[in-house]
Amino acid sequence: MTKLPPRSRKVRILATLGPASDSAEMIRALFIAGADAFRINMSHGAPEDHAARIAIIRELENEFHRPTTILADLQGPKLRVGTFEKGLAILEKGAPFILDRDETPGDARRVNLPHPEIYAALVPGTRLLLDDGKMVLRVQAISEARIDTIVEVGGTLSNRKGVNVPDVVVPVPALTEKDRRDLSFAIEQGCDWIALSFVQRPEDLAEARKLMGGYGSLMAKIEKPSAVQRLEEIVEMADGVMVARGDLGVELPPQSVPPLQKQIVATARRLGRPVVVATQMLESMIKSPSPTRAEVSDVATAVYDGADAIMLSAETAAGDWPVEAVAMMDSIANSVERDPGYLARLHFTETKPDPTTADALAEAAGNIVTVVGASVITCFTSSGSTVRRVARERPSAPILALTPRTDTARKLGLTWGVYAIRTKDIGNFEEMIGKARRMALRHRMADKGGKIVVLAGVPFGTPGSTNVLHVAAVQGDELKGRE
Repeated sequence: MTKLPPRSRKVRILATLGPASDSAEMIRALFIAGADAFRINMSHGAPEDHAARIAIIRELENEFHRPTTILADLQGPKLRVGTFEKGLAILEKGAPFILDRDETPGDARRVNLPHPEIYAALVPGTRLLLDDGKMVLRVQAISEARIDTIVEVGGTLSNRKGVNVPDVVVPVPALTEKDRRDLSFAIEQGCDWIALSFVQRPEDLAEARKLMGGYGSLMAKIEKPSAVQRLEEIVEMADGVMVARGDLGVELPPQSVPPLQKQIVATARRLGRPVVVATQMLESMIKSPSPTRAEVSDVATAVYDGADAIMLSAETAAGDWPVEAVAMMDSIANSVERDPGYLARLHFTETKPDPTTADALAEAAGNIVTVVGASVITCFTSSGSTVRRVARERPSAPILALTPRTDTARKLGLTWGVYAIRTKDIGNFEEMIGKARRMALRHRMADKGGKIVVLAGVPFGTPGSTNVLHVAAVQGDELKGRE
């Protein structure tokens, strides 16, 4: 067994795998550099490529005896124009442009738009954004067969470029046929989280939930203005959320994204859901071995805001410096968390406990850590709910999650401050305290003479029954005869 001590930082790093990071050596290097979890982007690559990467991660998990989180990110519905007779067309500002149901290749006056749901949703005055917002069309008139527009921002439009519809809710299903196949594949492969793209309303999560059949955790990607309008409902229905700033920045003015990021992070934290900040965090490191100062500040801001995880996309999937990008993100996060003002900033977001025993104990655990100087909060958990409640309070000490379930340990890999271990269940109070002390010592999260806070539920092994809080002193000899 290869030993690697727990990360000292509390925010988690999610690294996307791709052509630049598909070998066992590279994935291992990313893990050692600081990647806590791995994203499989179902928009690119063949199933056999994804399966090979997942197998490598599971082998890594066995080598380090550390449950490792895998997130499968579904592509979602992609709205695209058709093709052009010459492969592209130049759209002039102020000129009329038609989108229609005719599959004939287009030109500078018209192009096919094979999405009837867009025709049904639009009203005069709404916008259509083309090619990631590079071009803007203003709708003048709509019929079943065509959409008449005026070009507000021109440019060169080529075959099958994407269409964004920011001003209305388009009644497209959140899951395409490809997504359904990819979701089934992800479950078969044992992925721990499923990320659902282009969520517009809470109902979009229902079909994915049904198809998952109780397996894994569901993450809602917030990248549509319509999702922001119903943010709280969506966060409540999801197990976690992602601030997907790429498409969010296409459909909304760029200057509106930073305050929205803070709103989404704060809402997720208040409701106790893990939140990932993603897209272009260290974008220049795709080609450069070092980031810009603005990118460093961007990553730091997400850490100061209390995000559970920060994500690398093309930086690790297709970049020239994948290991360096992870190491840089790790370094930035560690630097922020060493700031004496870090914890105070975290608590700018108020997380009021619900009137339950579990929430009362979770809040008390954080306070006790501060008062008695405990080095770790040890949580015995079956479902992970106790751990998530404690993490919501952003305590000053790390959280050691002890669970008999591998799936629970893996899912907790995107939760702030948590180091999860799979271990045998406990049967009584004395066993609980003994195991908490041993595990804290074994994983170097407590020293001789140190104090630990222990949370559990009685009867033991019953999900959602957290009702015990205990402060224990570590003697230092708990591992004798057990190494």
